[in-house]
Formats: sequence, C-alpha cells, structure tokens
Amino acid sequence: MQRFRISQIDDIPMATATPVPGWTGGQVSRSTQPMLAAGDSKFMRAFVVTFGKGASTGWHTHDSDQILVITAGNGIVANEDEEVEVAVGDVVQILPGENHWHGATKDSTMSHISVVAVTE
Repeated sequence: MQRFRISQIDDIPMATATPVPGWTGGQVSRSTQPMLAAGDSKFMRAFVVTFGKGASTGWHTHDSDQILVITAGNGIVANEDEEVEVAVGDVVQILPGENHWHGATKDSTMSHISVVAVTE
C-alpha cells in the first residue's frame, strides 16, 4: 500500500499548451503531478493536471478509457460531436480511441485527475 498527499507531489511544468477555441489572451500553461507515473503500477497511470486560463491538451486519443475527475476551476471536454463545460465534482469517461481534448475555459484555471490504463 502507498499513501501520499497531492500537495506533496512535485508540480512539473509541461512544455506545450494549446489554447481553447476562441482564446485571445497571452501564453497558456499547464503542469502535471504524477500520482502513478510510468512504472509505478502495472495496470494504470494517474496524474493531476493543472491548466492555466485557456490552456488545453489539443486533440488526442488513448488506447484505454480515460477518466477525468475535475478537482478545481472550470473547463471544457470535447470530442468530435460535442463540447461540454465541466466544474468541480464532475467526472467524465472518454472511450478508447475517442478523439478528444480537454482544458480550462478562457476565464478560469482548471485541474483534473486523469486515470488511464497501462496498455504497453
């Protein structure tokens, strides 16, 4: 068993951040706190990801389901068919192979816990 506090996990800046559609502000940022990074578990990976105002992931897919648990702020999760606003307490399931993006709204930061299966 392993116990830790999110507040004690290093917050690592991420190199790139894609603005959400309609973003007209300056540079956007995001960071990650690996809770279960590569090699920590045979079955899953889990991270806290924090997005600056207007920052998003850009379009991408996963080989497994992805679960997002919104822990702070307001954001957007979108696939090719819909775009939904999310807030603290919302949980989103994204299916394997589903082309999607997620991030903060232009007026708010947003943090979520992301959980995916190890598929390699």
